[in-house]
Amino acid sequence: MRILASENLPGGAIAALPLNGHDVVWIREDLPGSFDIQVLERAQDDNRIIITFDKDYGELAFRYGLPATCGIILFRISKPSYEHIANLSVAALNQRDDWAGHFSVIEDTRIRMKPLPNIDA
Repeated sequence: MRILASENLPGGAIAALPLNGHDVVWIREDLPGSFDIQVLERAQDDNRIIITFDKDYGELAFRYGLPATCGIILFRISKPSYEHIANLSVAALNQRDDWAGHFSVIEDTRIRMKPLPNIDA
């Protein structure tokens, strides 16, 4: 899976994803200091799913109608240690392949998904 990880994800958690077959670009290394709208545009252009702790990406897609068909995964978990994030993200990402086109929330015990607006860029 092609992933664009936001700056707010810890490096230890990011490191686990390529070890499990995912193609990951981390904003902290690639475009540090980028605005959320720039990250969203990059994800759309590169066809990468955004993974983040930042609720603003959902707001950009739903409230402001910006294209986000790439998919957005928001983490809302109880233990924000990088080990827990790594284990939870690898397990969740490996159990589904329909992340694109959805705003998904990964919690400790469940995954919620809502289709994103299909807006032409």
